[in-house]
Amino acid sequence: MNNKILINVDVPEIDCDYDLFIPVNELVWKVNKLVIKSISDLSGIPLNTHDNYIFINKITNKVYNSNEIIVDTDIRNGTELILYKLWM
Repeated sequence: MNNKILINVDVPEIDCDYDLFIPVNELVWKVNKLVIKSISDLSGIPLNTHDNYIFINKITNKVYNSNEIIVDTDIRNGTELILYKLWM
């Protein structure tokens, strides 16, 4: 397995979706922060990395645990995820 995979991330908060490469040997919460920063840079719309965002699989509706390593999940090349902001 390569050290990066290509995923599609849908961000309902800004009504956009992006194809991004993510590392497979990192924890979900770290990848979450990287994705938020990348989307913020690409869109020009500031997203706060301190807000609570979760990844949801678009097909299975699975919510990913923040302490799982990406390679130990079912996230693979072509996986479609939703980056959902939790409102607290």
